[in-house]
Amino acid sequence: MAGILVGALRGVPAEGIAENRRFEARGRPSPSYFLSNGGISVQSGKQVSVNKGGWDKSKVFEKDNEFNYQWLKLCREKHKEKGTIWISGTYHNIFSVAQMLNELDFRILNCITWAKTNPPPNLSCKFFTHSTEFILWARKNKKVTHYYNYELMKEINGGTQMRDLWSLPAVAKWEKSCGKHPTQKPLPLLARIILASTKESDWMLDPFTGSSTTGIAASLLNRRFLGLDKEESFLDISKNRREEINDIKTRFEYREKIIKYSDKPLKEIFEVHEETPYFGIDLPIE
Repeated sequence: MAGILVGALRGVPAEGIAENRRFEARGRPSPSYFLSNGGISVQSGKQVSVNKGGWDKSKVFEKDNEFNYQWLKLCREKHKEKGTIWISGTYHNIFSVAQMLNELDFRILNCITWAKTNPPPNLSCKFFTHSTEFILWARKNKKVTHYYNYELMKEINGGTQMRDLWSLPAVAKWEKSCGKHPTQKPLPLLARIILASTKESDWMLDPFTGSSTTGIAASLLNRRFLGLDKEESFLDISKNRREEINDIKTRFEYREKIIKYSDKPLKEIFEVHEETPYFGIDLPIE
């Protein structure tokens, strides 16, 4: 699952972040989907197992709920009052997440349905093809307003209000140039989330960063980002992806691919900062 904190964090525990600072962050966490149940799927035309690893296996309903409660509680404690959070998942876990958000007194703003335009086929032919994921958007405080870039979303949507059904492709081959992550999200999806709920130079925290698609989209859109993950192999992919967009040509190509998936070109957003050093608002890579 994916989870991002956006709009503000007061600081993350010392074991995760060295500094206790306030973050202007919009977030999109992606915790476990609990999909690893021994099933099969299709990837690049080949039959593959859906098992992602031990971190993705369900620990039974009560323990899954407890896990979701604990990480959401920690996020809430570090979140500023005006902050919001985005969390993605499937039917395997999203209902548990929604329940825990309510128990922790978040206000759920939307449940976005991401309809994949190119989902993998259903090999068993015994039920409908799985082609959607859900993305919850919530704010910490029910009485404190949040930021929503309504006008931009309307423009991107061709001049009409953007609905909570988003038709976007699954992650493309070009996005895996630095390695594969089992639940990687496409850049156009993360770009839309970031543009909808953040301002330039805002901080975002992804506590389940994986291959850091959130961070790559943040950098391309002139936001600041911090990602956490306990899997070192995923962090290696993240570092390689971040270094990859130091190449100006690659950075330009990725921006063009994001622009492709909006009814109104986003070129103006990028061109405004053509001469602004994009690396000035990123955390340094050691």
